[in-house]
Amino acid sequence: MSKTKSDTTQVDLFLPQLTALPIRDQRETMERPFFSLSKRKRLIPIDYESPDRKVTVFVSGNSRYGIATIYDLDILIYCASVLIEYKRQGRNDIPQTLNIVPYDLLRTIRRKTGGKDYEQLSEALDRLQSTTVKTNIRADEGVDSTFSWIDSYSQLKDAKGKIRGMRITLAKWFYDGVMMEGGVLAIDPAYFEMTGGRERWLYRVARKHAGGNNQDGFAISLPTLFEKSGAEGAYRRFKFEILKIVKRNDLPGYALEVEPRPNAEPMLRMIRRDKTDSNDAIPCPPSSTPTRTQAAKAKPATEAPLVFPADGHIAFTDFGPIASAHLPSPQRDRGLVAQDFRDFLKKRDIARDDPKIVQIFTTFCKKQKPAI
Repeated sequence: MSKTKSDTTQVDLFLPQLTALPIRDQRETMERPFFSLSKRKRLIPIDYESPDRKVTVFVSGNSRYGIATIYDLDILIYCASVLIEYKRQGRNDIPQTLNIVPYDLLRTIRRKTGGKDYEQLSEALDRLQSTTVKTNIRADEGVDSTFSWIDSYSQLKDAKGKIRGMRITLAKWFYDGVMMEGGVLAIDPAYFEMTGGRERWLYRVARKHAGGNNQDGFAISLPTLFEKSGAEGAYRRFKFEILKIVKRNDLPGYALEVEPRPNAEPMLRMIRRDKTDSNDAIPCPPSSTPTRTQAAKAKPATEAPLVFPADGHIAFTDFGPIASAHLPSPQRDRGLVAQDFRDFLKKRDIARDDPKIVQIFTTFCKKQKPAI
């Protein structure tokens, strides 16, 4: 069966695509329990009320799909990033419905692009569409908003059955939250490389509360953190998992420290790593595996010179850890930084295999402005 003209026209709606997106996260969802932290199907609702009883969040899922997970959130982060890029470009009438190429989405959120990955993408969209959220955040007193994360989605397939594009209509609550002034925060693309649900959630809490210039960071008691997470299971298990994350101390851009308290549960302090790397105010707990930042700083400057890649992303090259170690927080997307550096080399007539390319790139990263 040959592809019809109509099919071709429909596929063209999804071209051209945005690449190397600066990653943005919707800030109102970054500290409250809106998502399941487990990859397992969760059917038990999330029922949260803040200690002052001013904020409520109730999340439920259906028996077939369960509650949307923090891994499904990657799709919403991608959509938020697209919306903000449209806004940055000065586009008028930015749509609530986005035309998306699944391949680009998967590459941006650091997923593989095999057949199984496309299936998992469809399953994630099903959970986002079937999960029901009721909250009074951003609502008049006594008024709740009820919505699903996406109102609807559709898949466009070619004559061979291959998915060529998706239309995703975002919930108005989420769309409005992204588009409002100050509604998003830049996050490190390395976020997508974190495999643990609690680890991902903790990074988002740190990014929201410890992302400023306060050298003391942000501290919160572990029981309060547990309540805000909406995690299943007992507090004892949650505490055990958090302490393991603190021991690794490898959240992108943020250092963690447990502060014991007499006759009370400990506090967890989060501090921007660029505030601690220079003076070692918060020592890192011992770990058998160095963090990406430590590994980059430990690289000898006298070793054989590297060659800066002529194109493509640098996340999985020798220059990825260097960028992570020296870009100011919140960090710009390393793909954009890499392209700017190539332009810099061309303008200065510097070879990509210059013997001092590591030092040149390090200095270049240090001089970059933080992501907005």
